[in-house]
Amino acid sequence: MRVSRIQAAENRQTVINVASRLFREHGFEGIGLKDLMKAAGLTQGAFYKQFASKEDLAAQASKRALESASSRWSAAATANPEDPLGAVMAFYLSMEHRDEKMDGCPIAALGSDAARQGTDVKASFEAGIKAYLEVLGRMAVETDGKEPQGKAMAILATMVGALTLSRVVNDPSLAQAFLETAVKQVREAIPTRKNGPRRRLGTRSSKPRSQSSAARD
Repeated sequence: MRVSRIQAAENRQTVINVASRLFREHGFEGIGLKDLMKAAGLTQGAFYKQFASKEDLAAQASKRALESASSRWSAAATANPEDPLGAVMAFYLSMEHRDEKMDGCPIAALGSDAARQGTDVKASFEAGIKAYLEVLGRMAVETDGKEPQGKAMAILATMVGALTLSRVVNDPSLAQAFLETAVKQVREAIPTRKNGPRRRLGTRSSKPRSQSSAARD
């Protein structure tokens, strides 16, 4: 049965959306095309009608994941204009996000993998990183006003690094310590409001998770 152009376009978007989540969970090389297409409800043969190669899909899926993440940052900042950076850190540097691999930050999930990919995948990540920096740069201007680009880079590196380290350790107390330390470092770099009092911000959970919760990692 011949697939209409509209259905083909919808199928393509479905594959990109599914791949953006599964790549974050398994890595670019950790899942094959057969399983990707099965998860999207399509056959492997349909893949080559939609994409030139797996790398082509990786580039499109990375772009989708990073756009979604950037939108999440912007939405959090807009929802809390008094403390936009705090709003972003509240979900980003949290134990919930640490465990949220399929829908979490693609830079933390796939950064090392992306470094070994081709130029198209790297271009998707570069665009996403610049979008992150733009959001953080606006916050730096509003709250501090000094060297927004440099501060944005330092904050992004701190946040991504802390989240990545929290994910590679088994001990939930150590994982949370990485996240809380990053919050403290970012707060010292940029206070809550210019010339105003700093507001204490912690991660969502202040207590180590239970063994049953940790076992899900």
